[in-house]
Amino acid sequence: MNNSTLVARPGRSWPARLPFYYGWINVIVASLAMTATLPGRTHGLGLVTERLLQDLQMDRVLYARINLIASLLGAVFCWPVGRLIDRRGVRTALVMVTAGLALSVVGMAAARGTISLLVTLILVRGFGQSALSVVSMAIIGKWFSRRLGLAMGLFAVLLTFGFIGSVIGMGAAIEAWGWRGAWQNLGFALGALVPIFWFLARSTPESCGVPPDAPDPALVRSESASDSFSFAQALAAPAFWAVLLGACAFNLVWSGVTLFNESMLAERGIAARHAVEIMAILTGVGLLANLIAGALASRERVVKLLGCGLMLLATALVIFPSIETIHGARVYALAIGLSGGIVTVVFFAAFGHLFGRQHLGRIQAAAQFGTVLASALGPELMAESHALSGSYAPMFFVLALISMGLALASFLAPVPTLPDESSVGAARGTSC
Repeated sequence: MNNSTLVARPGRSWPARLPFYYGWINVIVASLAMTATLPGRTHGLGLVTERLLQDLQMDRVLYARINLIASLLGAVFCWPVGRLIDRRGVRTALVMVTAGLALSVVGMAAARGTISLLVTLILVRGFGQSALSVVSMAIIGKWFSRRLGLAMGLFAVLLTFGFIGSVIGMGAAIEAWGWRGAWQNLGFALGALVPIFWFLARSTPESCGVPPDAPDPALVRSESASDSFSFAQALAAPAFWAVLLGACAFNLVWSGVTLFNESMLAERGIAARHAVEIMAILTGVGLLANLIAGALASRERVVKLLGCGLMLLATALVIFPSIETIHGARVYALAIGLSGGIVTVVFFAAFGHLFGRQHLGRIQAAAQFGTVLASALGPELMAESHALSGSYAPMFFVLALISMGLALASFLAPVPTLPDESSVGAARGTSC
């Protein structure tokens, strides 16, 4: 195992010779890596769904079941990649996972039946939505402490533009080459990222001889028992569960309301032509909230900030069933967008702020596992609510109560402290 103590070593590596902190390069790498998860995400797969169903002559219900199975089994990929990050570093994990995703996307483009589609979709979901998401968050978390909130806010903004650009680009590619040709070329493009990631990504500042982004910039110290939790200690902290369950609640809501956005608006008497406007408000307001939340997020405030985001979410869920005009729908979209911007940045930044860098890969992997499951369940719960009652409203009220309860839990959750500093081993890093 190629590990070394996390103490900045004098070195002449090129990251150490740059006139600025190399962590900001890693923020760009991380945003590119998260954008690369597109084929493993619902909005990415949605670009090819109709053409895929027509090509394979597959029933929509069967495809929905395949997608659900792939999402659930793909979530398992979070666990080994978290351990890989902590043992071998984010650079190695990033290269391996990106290569795996590239091969899986090319394989999916060649799928000809139910079994081949299921197998390749599990791999695409696993390497993309699950594993690469964990790696991209850890790339930043392993480099930042003092400015982690700011770095994650910038990451979220870059990611939004990355997703918008990639969706537009893939849409054009599908029109030009068909779903198979576009999907295959996407796999080749992901493969081309592998050497770029190997050249640019770095695992930790200390392993490159770069002073870390310590809480006190005048004090460069090792990652020690005083600021790094073990995986078990993190799981025992109420703050971990407050952040995880709060993020799960938001992801569940978000996946449901974005997938059935047009149908939900129609239930409230809002014309279908306004669906795109509502989605634009969600995205635009989320960008602004990313920056604000990133500036405000700190170790002392990050969980309380989550509570504010969940309060906004609960408010939006309560008002939606009573709206009757496009103006009401805009207020709803504003509240959801603000909530999403806040919760997203908190989820990205909280675990590094609260538990340190040593075991961050495993900690974030556990959290990502939960949010992937929640995202998979969101549309199912919304659909069941509509099927049983003829309306989405009952589920909105249930989720509002849950969000409000989790908001209160976030406000009450204490900032975690290590009960026994001697119980945490010396922090370790990886080669540059």
